[in-house]
Amino acid sequence: MTDLYIGLMSGTSVDCIDAVLVEFTESDNRLQCQTRAALGHPISSAMREAILALCAPGPSELDRAGQLDRQLGEEFAAATLAVLQEAGIKPSAVKAIGSHGQTVRHRPPGSVSIPFSLQLGDPNTIAALTGITTVADFRRRDMALGGHGAPLMPAFHNAVFQAGRDRAVVNIGGMANITELAAGGGVRGYDTGPGNALLDYWVKLHRGKAYDADGSWAASGTPHTELLNRLMSDPYFAAPAPKSTGREAFNPSWLERACAGLEVPPADIQATLAEVTAASIAQGVHEFARGGELLVCGGGARNRDLMDRLRRRLPTWSVAATDDYGIDADWVEGAGFAWLARQTMLGLSGNCPAVTGAGKETILGGIFPA
Repeated sequence: MTDLYIGLMSGTSVDCIDAVLVEFTESDNRLQCQTRAALGHPISSAMREAILALCAPGPSELDRAGQLDRQLGEEFAAATLAVLQEAGIKPSAVKAIGSHGQTVRHRPPGSVSIPFSLQLGDPNTIAALTGITTVADFRRRDMALGGHGAPLMPAFHNAVFQAGRDRAVVNIGGMANITELAAGGGVRGYDTGPGNALLDYWVKLHRGKAYDADGSWAASGTPHTELLNRLMSDPYFAAPAPKSTGREAFNPSWLERACAGLEVPPADIQATLAEVTAASIAQGVHEFARGGELLVCGGGARNRDLMDRLRRRLPTWSVAATDDYGIDADWVEGAGFAWLARQTMLGLSGNCPAVTGAGKETILGGIFPA
Protein backbone atom coordinates (compact mmCIF):
# COMPACT_ATOMS: atom_id res chain seq x y z
CA MET A 1 0.00 0.00 0.00
CA THR A 2 1.42 3.36 -1.07
CA ASP A 3 -0.02 6.75 -0.11
CA LEU A 4 1.05 10.38 -0.29
CA TYR A 5 0.71 12.66 2.73
CA ILE A 6 1.91 16.17 3.50
CA GLY A 7 3.31 17.25 6.86
CA LEU A 8 3.29 20.91 7.94
CA MET A 9 5.33 22.16 10.86
CA SER A 10 6.19 25.53 12.34
CA GLY A 11 8.20 25.23 15.52
CA THR A 12 9.31 27.39 18.42
CA SER A 13 12.01 29.01 16.29
CA VAL A 14 9.19 30.59 14.20
CA ASP A 15 11.50 30.90 11.20
CA CYS A 16 9.43 29.24 8.48
CA ILE A 17 6.75 26.64 7.74
CA ASP A 18 8.19 23.27 6.80
CA ALA A 19 6.10 21.54 4.12
CA VAL A 20 7.07 17.93 3.38
CA LEU A 21 5.47 15.63 0.81
CA VAL A 22 5.99 12.04 1.95
CA GLU A 23 5.34 8.74 0.24
CA PHE A 24 4.57 5.91 2.64
CA THR A 25 4.85 2.34 1.45
CA GLU A 26 3.88 -0.57 3.69
CA SER A 27 4.98 -4.08 2.79
CA ASP A 28 5.25 -7.16 5.04
CA ASN A 29 4.40 -4.98 8.05
CA ARG A 30 7.39 -2.72 7.37
CA LEU A 31 6.90 0.97 6.70
CA GLN A 32 9.05 2.82 4.20
CA CYS A 33 9.09 6.62 4.34
CA GLN A 34 10.38 8.57 1.33
CA THR A 35 10.45 12.36 1.06
CA ARG A 36 9.19 13.28 -2.41
CA ALA A 37 9.55 17.07 -2.01
CA ALA A 38 10.11 19.57 0.78
CA LEU A 39 10.50 23.29 1.27
CA GLY A 40 10.63 26.00 3.88
CA HIS A 41 7.84 28.53 3.33
CA PRO A 42 8.97 31.88 4.79
CA ILE A 43 7.11 33.58 7.63
CA SER A 44 7.14 37.37 7.30
CA SER A 45 8.83 39.38 10.03
CA ALA A 46 5.50 41.01 10.90
CA MET A 47 3.79 37.66 11.32
CA ARG A 48 6.72 36.31 13.33
CA GLU A 49 6.49 39.26 15.72
CA ALA A 50 2.73 38.71 16.05
CA ILE A 51 3.32 35.04 16.89
CA LEU A 52 6.02 35.78 19.46
CA ALA A 53 3.83 38.49 21.03
CA LEU A 54 1.13 35.87 21.64
CA CYS A 55 3.60 33.51 23.33
CA ALA A 56 3.30 35.62 26.49
CA PRO A 57 0.20 37.11 28.15
CA GLY A 58 -0.86 40.48 26.73
CA PRO A 59 -3.83 42.69 25.79
CA SER A 60 -6.57 41.74 23.32
CA GLU A 61 -5.28 38.19 23.12
CA LEU A 62 -8.53 36.67 21.87
CA ASP A 63 -8.89 39.05 18.93
CA ARG A 64 -5.22 38.76 18.01
CA ALA A 65 -5.27 34.96 18.26
CA GLY A 66 -8.43 34.65 16.19
CA GLN A 67 -7.07 36.75 13.36
CA LEU A 68 -3.65 35.11 13.44
CA ASP A 69 -5.29 31.68 13.38
CA ARG A 70 -6.90 32.50 10.01
CA GLN A 71 -3.75 34.16 8.64
CA LEU A 72 -1.60 31.19 9.57
CA GLY A 73 -4.14 28.84 8.01
CA GLU A 74 -3.69 30.74 4.75
CA GLU A 75 0.09 30.51 5.03
CA PHE A 76 -0.02 26.77 5.75
CA ALA A 77 -2.24 26.34 2.68
CA ALA A 78 0.21 28.36 0.57
CA ALA A 79 3.09 26.18 1.79
CA THR A 80 1.11 23.08 0.82
CA LEU A 81 0.38 24.31 -2.69
CA ALA A 82 4.00 25.36 -3.14
CA VAL A 83 5.40 21.93 -2.25
CA LEU A 84 2.86 20.26 -4.55
CA GLN A 85 3.91 22.55 -7.39
CA GLU A 86 7.56 21.72 -6.76
CA ALA A 87 6.77 18.00 -6.91
CA GLY A 88 4.41 18.26 -9.89
CA ILE A 89 1.67 16.53 -7.89
CA LYS A 90 -2.03 17.41 -7.96
CA PRO A 91 -3.87 17.97 -4.64
CA SER A 92 -6.23 15.08 -5.47
CA ALA A 93 -3.27 12.66 -5.25
CA VAL A 94 -2.67 13.47 -1.57
CA LYS A 95 -4.52 11.44 1.04
CA ALA A 96 -4.30 14.08 3.79
CA ILE A 97 -2.32 16.91 5.31
CA GLY A 98 -1.00 16.65 8.85
CA SER A 99 -0.67 20.16 10.29
CA HIS A 100 0.96 20.72 13.65
CA GLY A 101 0.11 24.41 13.65
CA GLN A 102 2.05 27.12 15.44
CA THR A 103 2.26 26.75 19.21
CA VAL A 104 1.59 30.03 21.00
CA ARG A 105 1.06 28.64 24.51
CA HIS A 106 2.02 25.33 26.09
CA ARG A 107 1.07 24.78 29.74
CA PRO A 108 1.85 21.14 30.57
CA PRO A 109 0.84 19.26 33.72
CA GLY A 110 2.59 20.69 36.75
CA SER A 111 2.87 24.21 35.34
CA VAL A 112 -0.77 25.26 35.85
CA SER A 113 -3.82 23.81 37.59
CA ILE A 114 -5.59 23.10 34.29
CA PRO A 115 -3.01 22.11 31.63
CA PHE A 116 -3.54 23.06 27.99
CA SER A 117 -1.70 23.53 24.71
CA LEU A 118 -2.73 25.95 21.96
CA GLN A 119 -1.67 25.82 18.31
CA LEU A 120 -2.83 28.28 15.63
CA GLY A 121 -3.28 27.70 11.89
CA ASP A 122 -6.97 27.07 11.16
CA PRO A 123 -7.31 23.58 9.59
CA ASN A 124 -10.68 24.56 8.07
CA THR A 125 -8.88 27.24 6.07
CA ILE A 126 -6.14 24.80 5.02
CA ALA A 127 -8.68 22.23 3.81
CA ALA A 128 -10.78 24.85 2.03
CA LEU A 129 -7.87 26.47 0.18
CA THR A 130 -6.04 23.26 -0.78
CA GLY A 131 -8.94 20.89 -1.39
CA ILE A 132 -7.11 18.29 0.75
CA THR A 133 -8.44 16.64 3.91
CA THR A 134 -6.52 18.09 6.84
CA VAL A 135 -5.69 16.49 10.18
CA ALA A 136 -4.78 18.89 12.99
CA ASP A 137 -4.98 19.54 16.76
CA PHE A 138 -2.72 16.59 17.58
CA ARG A 139 -1.82 17.47 21.16
CA ARG A 140 -5.06 17.90 23.05
CA ARG A 141 -6.40 14.32 23.01
CA ASP A 142 -3.20 13.16 24.70
CA MET A 143 -3.58 15.95 27.27
CA ALA A 144 -7.21 14.97 27.86
CA LEU A 145 -5.85 11.60 28.94
CA GLY A 146 -3.45 13.17 31.43
CA GLY A 147 -0.43 13.53 29.15
CA HIS A 148 1.76 16.46 28.19
CA GLY A 149 0.74 16.33 24.53
CA ALA A 150 4.47 16.48 23.83
CA PRO A 151 6.84 15.47 22.52
CA LEU A 152 4.96 13.81 19.67
CA MET A 153 7.88 12.74 17.48
CA PRO A 154 9.08 9.69 19.48
CA ALA A 155 6.29 7.50 18.06
CA PHE A 156 7.40 8.43 14.54
CA HIS A 157 11.07 7.98 15.40
CA ASN A 158 10.24 4.52 16.70
CA ALA A 159 8.44 3.69 13.47
CA VAL A 160 11.29 4.72 11.14
CA PHE A 161 14.55 4.63 13.15
CA GLN A 162 14.22 1.59 15.45
CA ALA A 163 17.11 -0.72 14.57
CA GLY A 164 17.62 -3.33 17.29
CA ARG A 165 20.52 -1.41 18.86
CA ASP A 166 20.73 1.54 21.21
CA ARG A 167 19.86 4.71 19.39
CA ALA A 168 18.86 8.16 20.53
CA VAL A 169 17.18 10.65 18.21
CA VAL A 170 17.49 14.31 19.16
CA ASN A 171 15.52 17.05 17.48
CA ILE A 172 17.06 20.48 18.04
CA GLY A 173 14.56 23.14 17.08
CA GLY A 174 13.63 26.12 19.23
CA MET A 175 13.46 23.60 22.06
CA ALA A 176 15.21 20.21 22.01
CA ASN A 177 13.75 16.78 22.60
CA ILE A 178 15.14 13.29 22.80
CA THR A 179 13.78 9.90 21.79
CA GLU A 180 15.43 6.85 23.34
CA LEU A 181 15.19 3.70 21.22
CA ALA A 182 16.55 0.79 23.27
CA ALA A 183 18.19 -2.19 21.58
CA GLY A 184 15.61 -4.51 23.13
CA GLY A 185 12.66 -2.43 21.95
CA GLY A 186 10.59 0.19 23.70
CA VAL A 187 10.63 3.93 23.39
CA ARG A 188 11.03 6.81 25.82
CA GLY A 189 11.34 10.53 25.20
CA TYR A 190 10.95 14.05 26.56
CA ASP A 191 11.95 17.67 26.01
CA THR A 192 15.50 18.19 27.24
CA GLY A 193 15.25 21.99 27.37
CA PRO A 194 16.24 24.91 25.13
CA GLY A 195 17.56 24.20 21.66
CA ASN A 196 18.05 27.12 19.28
CA ALA A 197 15.52 29.62 20.64
CA LEU A 198 17.81 31.52 22.99
CA LEU A 199 20.79 31.23 20.64
CA ASP A 200 18.67 32.86 17.93
CA TYR A 201 17.42 35.53 20.33
CA TRP A 202 20.91 36.46 21.52
CA VAL A 203 22.53 36.66 18.08
CA LYS A 204 19.60 38.73 16.80
CA LEU A 205 19.91 41.11 19.75
CA HIS A 206 23.66 41.65 19.43
CA ARG A 207 24.49 41.01 15.78
CA GLY A 208 21.21 41.56 13.97
CA LYS A 209 21.21 38.07 12.46
CA ALA A 210 18.34 35.59 12.40
CA TYR A 211 20.60 32.78 13.57
CA ASP A 212 24.25 32.00 14.32
CA ALA A 213 25.35 30.30 11.07
CA ASP A 214 27.41 27.18 11.85
CA GLY A 215 27.53 28.40 15.45
CA SER A 216 30.56 30.50 14.48
CA TRP A 217 29.84 33.29 16.96
CA ALA A 218 29.32 30.80 19.79
CA ALA A 219 32.57 29.08 18.79
CA SER A 220 34.41 32.41 19.12
CA GLY A 221 33.40 32.74 22.77
CA THR A 222 34.17 30.83 25.96
CA PRO A 223 31.42 29.39 28.17
CA HIS A 224 31.17 31.32 31.43
CA THR A 225 31.36 28.81 34.28
CA GLU A 226 29.21 30.65 36.80
CA LEU A 227 26.52 31.52 34.27
CA LEU A 228 26.49 27.94 32.99
CA ASN A 229 26.06 26.64 36.54
CA ARG A 230 23.21 29.07 37.17
CA LEU A 231 21.40 28.11 34.00
CA MET A 232 21.86 24.37 34.50
CA SER A 233 20.57 24.63 38.07
CA ASP A 234 17.06 25.21 36.71
CA PRO A 235 14.83 22.53 38.30
CA TYR A 236 13.55 21.45 34.88
CA PHE A 237 16.82 19.73 33.98
CA ALA A 238 16.69 17.48 37.05
CA ALA A 239 12.95 16.78 36.82
CA PRO A 240 12.00 13.22 35.84
CA ALA A 241 10.18 12.39 32.61
CA PRO A 242 7.52 12.68 31.34
CA LYS A 243 8.15 16.36 30.87
CA SER A 244 7.77 19.02 28.19
CA THR A 245 8.63 22.68 27.97
CA GLY A 246 8.68 25.74 25.73
CA ARG A 247 9.20 29.49 25.56
CA GLU A 248 7.03 29.86 28.65
CA ALA A 249 9.98 28.55 30.71
CA PHE A 250 13.11 29.18 28.62
CA ASN A 251 12.95 32.75 27.38
CA PRO A 252 14.91 36.04 27.51
CA SER A 253 13.67 36.78 31.03
CA TRP A 254 15.06 33.43 32.21
CA LEU A 255 18.44 34.35 30.74
CA GLU A 256 18.37 37.89 32.17
CA ARG A 257 17.70 36.59 35.69
CA ALA A 258 20.66 34.22 35.44
CA CYS A 259 22.95 36.99 34.17
CA ALA A 260 22.12 39.35 37.06
CA GLY A 261 25.29 40.65 38.73
CA LEU A 262 27.61 39.08 36.16
CA GLU A 263 29.83 40.88 33.63
CA VAL A 264 29.95 38.51 30.66
CA PRO A 265 30.90 39.44 27.06
CA PRO A 266 28.07 38.76 24.60
CA ALA A 267 30.07 36.15 22.66
CA ASP A 268 30.71 34.25 25.89
CA ILE A 269 26.99 34.28 26.68
CA GLN A 270 26.33 32.81 23.22
CA ALA A 271 28.92 30.11 23.92
CA THR A 272 27.31 29.44 27.30
CA LEU A 273 23.86 29.09 25.75
CA ALA A 274 25.26 26.61 23.23
CA GLU A 275 26.81 24.68 26.11
CA VAL A 276 23.45 24.59 27.93
CA THR A 277 21.82 23.04 24.88
CA ALA A 278 24.61 20.48 24.49
CA ALA A 279 24.84 19.71 28.22
CA SER A 280 21.11 19.17 28.71
CA ILE A 281 20.95 16.88 25.66
CA ALA A 282 24.05 14.96 26.74
CA GLN A 283 22.59 14.53 30.21
CA GLY A 284 19.59 12.77 28.73
CA VAL A 285 21.73 10.64 26.43
CA HIS A 286 24.01 9.55 29.30
CA GLU A 287 20.99 8.58 31.40
CA PHE A 288 19.80 6.34 28.55
CA ALA A 289 22.90 4.32 27.65
CA ARG A 290 26.70 4.35 27.83
CA GLY A 291 27.12 4.39 24.07
CA GLY A 292 25.33 4.00 20.78
CA GLU A 293 24.18 6.06 17.83
CA LEU A 294 22.91 9.61 18.26
CA LEU A 295 20.83 10.79 15.30
CA VAL A 296 20.35 14.57 15.20
CA CYS A 297 17.65 16.43 13.28
CA GLY A 298 16.20 19.93 13.20
CA GLY A 299 18.09 23.16 12.67
CA GLY A 300 20.66 22.23 15.30
CA ALA A 301 21.95 19.44 13.06
CA ARG A 302 23.30 22.19 10.76
CA ASN A 303 25.08 24.01 13.61
CA ARG A 304 28.67 22.78 13.40
CA ASP A 305 29.67 24.22 16.77
CA LEU A 306 26.69 22.60 18.51
CA MET A 307 27.42 19.22 16.91
CA ASP A 308 31.06 19.52 18.03
CA ARG A 309 29.95 20.26 21.59
CA LEU A 310 27.75 17.17 21.56
CA ARG A 311 30.62 15.01 20.29
CA ARG A 312 32.92 16.30 23.03
CA ARG A 313 30.34 15.52 25.70
CA LEU A 314 29.45 12.12 24.20
CA PRO A 315 32.78 10.47 23.27
CA THR A 316 31.31 6.94 23.35
CA TRP A 317 28.51 7.81 20.92
CA SER A 318 28.58 8.23 17.17
CA VAL A 319 26.91 11.59 16.49
CA ALA A 320 25.52 12.31 13.01
CA ALA A 321 22.60 14.01 11.30
CA THR A 322 19.64 11.85 10.31
CA ASP A 323 20.66 12.42 6.68
CA ASP A 324 22.94 9.42 7.19
CA TYR A 325 19.94 7.31 8.26
CA GLY A 326 17.54 7.97 5.40
CA ILE A 327 15.69 11.22 6.23
CA ASP A 328 17.03 14.72 5.68
CA ALA A 329 17.55 16.34 9.08
CA ASP A 330 15.71 19.48 7.99
CA TRP A 331 12.49 17.60 7.24
CA VAL A 332 12.14 14.94 9.95
CA GLU A 333 9.49 16.81 11.94
CA GLY A 334 7.46 17.64 8.84
CA ALA A 335 7.61 13.99 7.80
CA GLY A 336 6.55 13.09 11.33
CA PHE A 337 3.33 15.06 11.04
CA ALA A 338 2.62 13.46 7.69
CA TRP A 339 2.99 10.11 9.54
CA LEU A 340 0.70 11.27 12.35
CA ALA A 341 -1.95 12.25 9.79
CA ARG A 342 -1.64 8.76 8.28
CA GLN A 343 -2.07 7.16 11.70
CA THR A 344 -5.23 9.19 12.29
CA MET A 345 -6.70 8.43 8.87
CA LEU A 346 -6.06 4.71 9.45
CA GLY A 347 -7.63 4.83 12.91
CA LEU A 348 -4.32 4.06 14.63
CA SER A 349 -2.81 5.57 17.77
CA GLY A 350 -0.22 8.30 17.40
CA ASN A 351 1.02 8.90 20.93
CA CYS A 352 3.46 7.07 23.20
CA PRO A 353 2.07 7.05 26.75
CA ALA A 354 5.53 6.20 28.11
CA VAL A 355 6.71 9.47 26.59
CA THR A 356 3.83 11.87 27.24
CA GLY A 357 2.41 10.38 30.42
CA ALA A 358 -1.06 9.87 28.92
CA GLY A 359 -3.25 7.18 30.44
CA LYS A 360 -3.37 5.13 27.24
CA GLU A 361 -2.62 5.04 23.53
CA THR A 362 -5.07 7.07 21.50
CA ILE A 363 -5.85 8.35 18.01
CA LEU A 364 -4.66 11.94 17.79
CA GLY A 365 -6.10 14.94 16.01
CA GLY A 366 -9.31 15.99 14.35
CA ILE A 367 -10.14 15.34 10.70
CA PHE A 368 -11.28 18.29 8.57
CA PRO A 369 -12.57 16.86 5.27
CA ALA A 370 -11.77 18.53 1.96
